[in-house]
Amino acid sequence: MDRLRDLAATSAVLERAKGALMAVTGCAPDAAHQELAERAKAGNRTLIEECWLTLGALAPPPDRAADTPAADTLHTPAVRSVPPRTLEAASWDPVTGVDDDPEVLARLGTALVRVGTRQELAERLLEHLAADVGADAVMLYGLRPDGGLELIGHAGVGETLAAQWSRVPPLSGVVALDVLRVGEPRWLEDFAADRDRYVLIGDATERWLTRAWLPVPGASVALGVLRRHPDRFTARQRRLLRAVARLCAGRLRALDAAPDNALGGVPDAVRAVFDVLSGAAVLLTPLRATSGEVEDYRIDAATPDAVDILGRTGREMVGMRILECYPSVAGEPLWQGYLAALNDGEPYQGEPFAYHEIVDGVPETATYSVRATPLGERLLVSWIRHNPSVRQEQRLADVQRLGNLGWANWNLVTHEVTWSPQVYPLLNRDPARGPVRLRQLPDLVLPEDAPALSHAVTELLGTGQPFDVPFRIRCGSDVRHLRAVAEAVTDPEGTPAEVHGFVQDLTALRTAELALAESERTMLLQRGVLQAERAMTIRLQHALLPLPKNPVRLAGLRIEVAYLPAQSEIHVGGDWFSAVELPDEEALFVIGDVAGHGIDAVATMAQLRFTTKGMVSTGSSLTGVLARLNTLLLQSRDSNATATMLVGRYEPRGRRLEWAQAGHLPLLLLRGGQARYLDRPDGVLLGAGGTPVFESAECLLEPGDRLLMFTDGLVERPGEGLDTGLARLAAAALAPRGPDSLEALLATLLEGERRDDVCVLDIRVPDSEGDGE
Repeated sequence: MDRLRDLAATSAVLERAKGALMAVTGCAPDAAHQELAERAKAGNRTLIEECWLTLGALAPPPDRAADTPAADTLHTPAVRSVPPRTLEAASWDPVTGVDDDPEVLARLGTALVRVGTRQELAERLLEHLAADVGADAVMLYGLRPDGGLELIGHAGVGETLAAQWSRVPPLSGVVALDVLRVGEPRWLEDFAADRDRYVLIGDATERWLTRAWLPVPGASVALGVLRRHPDRFTARQRRLLRAVARLCAGRLRALDAAPDNALGGVPDAVRAVFDVLSGAAVLLTPLRATSGEVEDYRIDAATPDAVDILGRTGREMVGMRILECYPSVAGEPLWQGYLAALNDGEPYQGEPFAYHEIVDGVPETATYSVRATPLGERLLVSWIRHNPSVRQEQRLADVQRLGNLGWANWNLVTHEVTWSPQVYPLLNRDPARGPVRLRQLPDLVLPEDAPALSHAVTELLGTGQPFDVPFRIRCGSDVRHLRAVAEAVTDPEGTPAEVHGFVQDLTALRTAELALAESERTMLLQRGVLQAERAMTIRLQHALLPLPKNPVRLAGLRIEVAYLPAQSEIHVGGDWFSAVELPDEEALFVIGDVAGHGIDAVATMAQLRFTTKGMVSTGSSLTGVLARLNTLLLQSRDSNATATMLVGRYEPRGRRLEWAQAGHLPLLLLRGGQARYLDRPDGVLLGAGGTPVFESAECLLEPGDRLLMFTDGLVERPGEGLDTGLARLAAAALAPRGPDSLEALLATLLEGERRDDVCVLDIRVPDSEGDGE
C-alpha cells in the first residue's frame, strides 16, 4: 500500500508538471515528458525534483545552481526553446527580453493545469488578474467560420449580458475582431475616444472605463480584460498580460487536442457510419450555458439525406449549430421534445407538422415527422417526409382504427375478394384462411341473424339494392354486435359487377344502449315506488298532523299555523308542530324538525309529537321532556335519527312563557315596533348524545306581543349564512300586515322553489283594546 501511495503521488506530480509545461509552450504530452527528463538529467536532479521545480514549489538546490545554465541550451524537435528554470520562465518576453512577475505567472500556470473548459479558464484568469492588473471582468472570444465571434468563456460578467453578447457578427468597429485581424493587442484607455471608435460591450458602456484586448497566439481567440478604474495600463501590466495570453495559448491548444470523450467529439468511425445511412438523421450534442440550460445543439454527424435551410447536406453540416441550420425550431414543440428526451431518457415522437420548403425552385408545403432518441448525453434525431400517398394510407388506417371498422371488396366478375386487415379480427376469422365470398358471409353470423343477412345479400346480387344490416357473431364466450354496409357497382347493362362495403363493430354501442334501456326501466320502477311512498307519506302526515283552516284561540292567545311542504315530487319531510290546551287553562306550543324525509321521518315525527303532548300533560318539566325524548330516539329502531325541537308552556295568569329547545332556532319576539330573537337556553340536538344537558328560560309577554316559532326551511337559503336569513325574517315581520299577516309574510319570504318543509306558529297576545284580530 505504501508503494502504491508513493507511485500515485509521483504520477500526480508528473502529470501536473507536464500539464504546466504544455500550458506554457503548447507542446504535446510526450514532448513535455521528454523535456522534463532532459532537464532533470542536465541539472543532475531526479525527475520528481524537476517536476516540483517546474511547478514552482521548490527552488533549485544551492549546490546545483551552477548546473542550471546548462539546461538553457536544451532543445527538442517538438518544443521551442524556453528558459527552463520554473514557470517563472513564462514571463520572459521575446520582444523586450524582460522577465516580470514570475510568481504571478507561476501561480497562474499551475492553476491553468487544472482547467478543463474554456469557461473555467476565464474564471481562473479573473482570480489571478484581479489583484495584479485590477481586472473586474474577463472575456474570451473565439473566431467563428463565418468571420464573427462567439463568447467561449467569461467571468465577472452577468449572465444576461453574456447572453446578449454571446454571438457577435462580423461587423466593423468590434475591437476583438480588430485584434484577431492585426495580431496585436489594443489598449483602450481613453474612454471618450474609444467609445467613438469601437462598439463597446456592456449594458452601460461606462461600466468598464479601461479595457485590454490581446490575441491568443495560434488559437484564433481574443482575450479581453475589463477594468472599472480609468488608470492606464502600466508597462509591467502590459508585459504581464502578453505573457498571460501566451499561457492561454498553450492551455487552449491542450483543450482543443483533448480526446473525443473529453470534449464531446465523435470518432470518425461514427461519421463514416452516418455517411452510408439512408434517410435524414443527425447526431446532436447539447450546448449548455453556464446556468446548465441547453441553449443550442452541435451537429456531430449527419447523413447525406439531411438537408438544412441553405441546402447544406451531410458532412457540410458537421460542427454547425442546430439553430444555424434550422432556426425555426427555436421555442417550438419540437425544441421542447428534444429537452424532454434529454431529461427523461425516453424517445420523443413528434406530431406530424407542416414545413414550407423550396423544391426545384418551387414553393411546396410538406409534412414531416421527427423522432429524437437519447444516446448517453447526445440525441439521435431523424425525420421522414410524408408524401401524399403515404398520408392518404395513414388517414384511411386512422379512420378504420377510430371507427373500429374494416373495408371489403368483392369482384363478381373475377371472383377476387379483398379485405382490409381490420376485417379479420372483427369477424373473428384467421387471416391465414383468407376472406370469404359474399354469399358465404351469412355463414359466419349467429343462426338467428343469418336469414336477414342472407336476404340482404341476395337482394344486392339480384337487383343491386344496397344494404345496412346489423348482425351478431360469437367470439369465444362473448357475442359481438356488428354491422355490414355494402353497395354494388353495376356494368352498363345494370348487372352488379363489384361490391364494396365495410364491417363495423357496434358492440360498445349496443352494450351502452342495453344498459341505458335497463337503467330507464329501473328508473321508472323506482319512480313508481317513490311516488307511491310519497302518496302514502302525505296521507299519513295529514292524518297525524291535521292543519287548522282558521286561527285558533288557546289560553287567551290567538294562534295561526302554517305548514308548507317542500316543492318536490318525491320527498316529504319531518317538520311538525303542536298547539294544545293543557289542564289549568295553560297552553303547550311545540315545533320540531326531524332529519331526513319519507316514511321514517314521518313516523319519528308522530312519535315525538304524541309523546311530548302526553308527558307535558302529565306534569313533566320541559327539560325532562327533552331528556326523555333524547333517550327515546337513541333506543328507537333507527338509532341514528336526530331532530331539533322547541317547546313552550304558557301560563295566562301572569302571561308567563317557559320554554326550552334542543338544537332549534330561537323564538322571534315582536314588541313595540321592534323585533328581537330571544336568547336560547342550552340544549343540543335530540339523538346526538347519551347525556345531554337541557335548560329552560322564561319570557313575560305583554299585550300586543307577537311570537314566531318556525323551522329552518323559512330562513335557510343555499349559498348564504343563517344570520342573513334570520335578519330577513325579522325585517319582513315588522312590515305592516293585514288580518292575513302570516300568509302575506310567507309569500314575501318564500319566493322561488322551496327545498325544505316550512312550519310556522304565529302566536299573538291580544292588546288592551281588542283581541288583535
